[in-house]
Amino acid sequence: MFRFGLPVGFLVGLPVGVLAGLAFTLAAVLTPNTAQASKCFAYVEQVPEFQPSPSSAPGFIPAAFSAAQLAPSVQITYVTHSTFRLETPEGVVIATDYAGFAGAGVVPTVVTMNHAHETHYTAFPDPAIRHVLRGWNPQGGPAKHNLTVEDVLIRNVPTDIRRWDGGAERDGNSIFIFEVADLCIGHLGHLHHKPTPEQLAMIGRLDVVFAPVDGSYTLDLPTMIELLKELRASLVIPMHSFSDSSLRLFLAGMLSDFELDMAKDATIEISLTTLPRQPTVLVLPGR
Repeated sequence: MFRFGLPVGFLVGLPVGVLAGLAFTLAAVLTPNTAQASKCFAYVEQVPEFQPSPSSAPGFIPAAFSAAQLAPSVQITYVTHSTFRLETPEGVVIATDYAGFAGAGVVPTVVTMNHAHETHYTAFPDPAIRHVLRGWNPQGGPAKHNLTVEDVLIRNVPTDIRRWDGGAERDGNSIFIFEVADLCIGHLGHLHHKPTPEQLAMIGRLDVVFAPVDGSYTLDLPTMIELLKELRASLVIPMHSFSDSSLRLFLAGMLSDFELDMAKDATIEISLTTLPRQPTVLVLPGR
């Protein structure tokens, strides 16, 4: 049984800005009209003993695997570029950085978008999509999302992006966090700078991270590697690589702290009990 709580001692010594960011985010995720409160800000104080069988090591399982004996799982499919297709235990389908194509299957229930480039959004989403979550606010200011759909809580943390003229667009990107099946899954979007301590506080714990690793259009590789080592998610899934060379450079920089695995299939299933025991970079086929 998991027991979640935020010890008071954890707050002692934190910078004022971090406390302010954490207070702002907790207020957002605990508003009365929110059906599900965030668990990704909490510390796990007690973890159940779990010994994976050899067939489940290193921690992820193929989509075809029968997982009736395991915790509820989330199906993840790498579609292309920065688009992943997530399916929750209750059948909610989410497409990230949706640019009009969400892979094979039913129309997504929810899509998220960012607008650094046209390959990360569309102005004409399928009208059958119930929830279109833009990572920027067309009216100005930060985008603010805190949406519960069936068994998944979806929220965002805005970050800035570079403009083509060399300037910056404040709050032009969003890191989206999907909280489902006791997992905290983060999609960094078109991240252009390392998140501030306040933004890291708003992100909270991440178990799975989708990270852009091109090293040029998004965050430079040394800084991305530094960030991922600080986040210390159990599973890092690279995206937005463009070339084998950038992917190889990224993997080489992660090897000192992470295991490396290459998946044969673009679809996996992941659950709280099948997370890798050691932090792992999992490369899914595609680009």
